[in-house]
Amino acid sequence: MDDLANPREPLIQLLRLVIHMAVRVLAVLMTFVILWGVADVFLVLYQDLKSPPVFMLNINDILALFGAFMAVLIAIEILINIIIYLRDDVIHVKIVMATALMAIARKVIIMDFSKITPDYVLAVAAVVLAMSVGYWLAVIKDDKKGKIHYQQKRRQEK
Repeated sequence: MDDLANPREPLIQLLRLVIHMAVRVLAVLMTFVILWGVADVFLVLYQDLKSPPVFMLNINDILALFGAFMAVLIAIEILINIIIYLRDDVIHVKIVMATALMAIARKVIIMDFSKITPDYVLAVAAVVLAMSVGYWLAVIKDDKKGKIHYQQKRRQEK
């Protein structure tokens, strides 16, 4: 087992290479998903604007467009997560939580309250609250770490 802890171990190097190639493939695929998502937003907007009454959108059309926009933005956030993972070889909790918050915000925006139960709304509210508190804690921890690093750097300069 000691060899597996060694980063120079050939098996570990091979596994890291395989994972990095898989992540690169995911990045390329996510780029295609983003482009298809943008094309879908254009298509939905075009179809909504050309249908009678022409150049008028009702609230359901606008909410559907918001959902499509948010889906593309979430895909972009996921692509950013992938790129940061490739660059740093670490998963950044704050960025992942921000992506999750955006996803739950999309859910809240497109929620049709006439078709869902009150306990579903409470469950979504609990998820929003938990994710918000978790993100806040991650930001505070990152902020404290940054301040400590800044203070140590200033002491070294003196």
